[in-house]
Amino acid sequence: MGSQNSKEKSRPWDNFISDQDREIYAQSGFGASVGLGERPALLIIDAQYRTTGENSVPIQEAMKEYPTAVGEAAWKAVEKIEVLLSVFRDKGWPVMYAQGERTGLQEGARYTDKIPSLGAEFNLPGSRGAQIVESLEPLDSDVIIYKRFPSIFFGTNLVTQLVNAGADTIIVVGCTTSGCVRGTVVDGMSYGFRCVVPEDCVWDRGEASHAINLFDISQKYADVMPMEDLIPVLSTIQSK
Repeated sequence: MGSQNSKEKSRPWDNFISDQDREIYAQSGFGASVGLGERPALLIIDAQYRTTGENSVPIQEAMKEYPTAVGEAAWKAVEKIEVLLSVFRDKGWPVMYAQGERTGLQEGARYTDKIPSLGAEFNLPGSRGAQIVESLEPLDSDVIIYKRFPSIFFGTNLVTQLVNAGADTIIVVGCTTSGCVRGTVVDGMSYGFRCVVPEDCVWDRGEASHAINLFDISQKYADVMPMEDLIPVLSTIQSK
């Protein structure tokens, strides 16, 4: 597996990506930094009780409440998102939420064929499981996108909302790293937005999926960094 220079910060993928893989990506010219623009928007993806659970407990205990809950890893990320959200509130920058919910199995088509639990009662509109966690509760001025599939862009008016807000950069947080976060970042990049993923503000139910997808996203689609490195960069951007 990959070794780590003692002078470098550890990254989530260090134990999963080999030195050979790192060298191949570097030699191929992958992994350049895109940077931030002048008007970032925060996209909070599926930060709902069905993905966190009610409390910060080990994942298998959280799954007793909601089969799709992640538990303590999710709540650690939520705490980081709270800090990031306060920065966006202070700056007056746009905040948008993806709230995944479905009225039944048929609404998700092949997606709920693959993951039947997405059509369960805890994912119904108005259910406790479908609600955004209280500490990240949207304001009336925020945009909520009700989505049915992994990418918040698919079948929604998100592009219109971002253009209307004058956004040129999207900061993507929430879950899951390998699913809805990744799908949103791929689409966001494809639409021409600069994309950033704070690595400690996203979560996944699989440790390997989380780590490897963060590496892959960092090589192809977005700038990936710890939140503590992102905050100083955001502070250099003027409010509009």
